[in-house]
Amino acid sequence: MPVLDHVVPTTDGDCPVTLHLPDEGPGPWPAVILYPDAGGTRETMRAMADRLATLGEGYAVLLPDVYYRTPGWIPFDLATVFSEPDERARLMGMVKGVTAAMYRSDLDAYLDFLSAATEVSGDAVGTTGYCMGGRASMVVAPHRPDRIAATASFHGGGIASAEDPDSPHLRAAEIRSVVYVAGATDDGSFDDAARDRLEAALTGAGVTHTVETYPAAHGFAVPDNPTFDEAAAARHWTALETLYAEALPRP
Repeated sequence: MPVLDHVVPTTDGDCPVTLHLPDEGPGPWPAVILYPDAGGTRETMRAMADRLATLGEGYAVLLPDVYYRTPGWIPFDLATVFSEPDERARLMGMVKGVTAAMYRSDLDAYLDFLSAATEVSGDAVGTTGYCMGGRASMVVAPHRPDRIAATASFHGGGIASAEDPDSPHLRAAEIRSVVYVAGATDDGSFDDAARDRLEAALTGAGVTHTVETYPAAHGFAVPDNPTFDEAAAARHWTALETLYAEALPRP
């Protein structure tokens, strides 16, 4: 699997990224940005980017280090991070340290990079994200509706919060992408009220969308998460393949 290492300059510094490409078939390919969960960029996320690159006719998948503002950060062990108080505190501190404004600013830099990449075709870009990355995927959709054509969020938290003035659902009217959201039955960060709030916002804004609840726990799609669910993960790959096939044009 071809994987290219790059550094994307942003307004806050240099962001390491990897660009994952299909093994076979002629490029260039439509681009997809994969936003990692709270554990950040690590081997599991790189493997997921590899798999995403091979869906359908293939995609050029950008995987950014969303914690680049904390250089040299030590990777988390998802099997134990929530049971170890110090590690949990470190994790939550880093999660809170990446704001919606930062995601939006970084997206502009990622899109500039993708526009210049010879491996990438066209201007339309897809996104997907997990946990906090699911929120990031929803946050950036209304920021660059001129470029974001497909938006996916899996067990994303805080995407339809009644208390957060920066909640993505409040900017639904600015979204032009096709949206796919999958929550979990066991997930306090996206409960029934949040699901209904998001559904109402997207419907009211006329956004083409699907909002589903998988019979699984938060974290179901990420293999190194203790709550990983094989059946739910397989369902999520099928959903992504369908979404991008419909929403991301081929040259």
